[in-house]
Amino acid sequence: MTVHVVHVAQPTTEGVARCVAGLVRHQVAAGFEVTVVCPEEGWLASEAVAGGARHASWTAQRSPGPVVVRETAGLRRILLGLRPSLVHLHSAKAGLAGRLAVRGRVPTVYQPHAWSFLAVQGPLRRATLAWEVWAVRWAQRVVCVSEAECRDARELGVPLDGRARVVPNGVDTDRFRPGDRDGARARLGLGAGPLAVCVGRLSEQKGQDVLLEAWPRIRESVPGACLALVGEGPWQERLSSTGGEGVVLVGNSPDPRDWYAAADVVVVPSRWEGMALVPLEAGASGRSVVITDVAGAREAVLPGTGAVVPAEDPAALAEAVGVRLRDRAASDREGAAARRHVVEDYGLTASGARMLEVYGEVLSGS
Repeated sequence: MTVHVVHVAQPTTEGVARCVAGLVRHQVAAGFEVTVVCPEEGWLASEAVAGGARHASWTAQRSPGPVVVRETAGLRRILLGLRPSLVHLHSAKAGLAGRLAVRGRVPTVYQPHAWSFLAVQGPLRRATLAWEVWAVRWAQRVVCVSEAECRDARELGVPLDGRARVVPNGVDTDRFRPGDRDGARARLGLGAGPLAVCVGRLSEQKGQDVLLEAWPRIRESVPGACLALVGEGPWQERLSSTGGEGVVLVGNSPDPRDWYAAADVVVVPSRWEGMALVPLEAGASGRSVVITDVAGAREAVLPGTGAVVPAEDPAALAEAVGVRLRDRAASDREGAAARRHVVEDYGLTASGARMLEVYGEVLSGS
């Protein structure tokens, strides 16, 4: 009998959506029936269908609140109609509504893609953590994308027990591969000067404000340098007003490959992550990466493939980015090493196979 996997996600752009799309392609190729349940907005629905999956529309907003009751009821109806063999819940909103809707009655995998309790402080953090402690019982497996993500949850009291599995993010290294820098810049309307690229949701988590604080120092050391912020999000207006000379906010890009190809260095200034997908995509694209020292950073960016700097440290970020913008040849050598590292350790085939092993454990009841 064909296994029917249903992925549920609220984010329909950026990293979570790209993870889901990659899993869809791998699982369809492996002979699974796959459905993606997500909102109509964004590009995930069309990517899922293009990858061979079906799409079921779910009305859900990103933030929590009283609307969760309606969202949960809607998701319950959708899942009853789909009759999945296994439900794979991605990120906080799907993890909340999905576990409330299913309550373990269908084999369930929950993948937080960075714990929601790390995104908030005070009473809300305590409430979010208490929810995870309670709701972990309704997932047969919790998939973390790095050992650090598992450790963070355990240290704060989430009883993962034997449920946790580490499946690092994977990227399609045939799709993300070194491209022609000049050709990409021509398509994007960019000049030939030093270019840093930051791909990600414009939000507190992703730390673009720290990069903008560092930017004047970078421009001072690398005259004429440009910075492209690729993405959309709740901090868009704030970042637009605090930009600076040489900074361009280019909006969302469902396919960031030209931006990676155009870059001299890709910057990931996050405040927290599970394991960011962008440094893996950039590495697969042959680009040096500067990333902050958050969960998964030191696995994704090894010495000689870029730099890992302290989080929320504009001076350290400015130094690391500036060094790579001043010496494109050295940056490209790091990019070539990054490509080798990602192909060997983070290819979608290996990551997808690990996920199917997790599914096998859940479906067999082991």
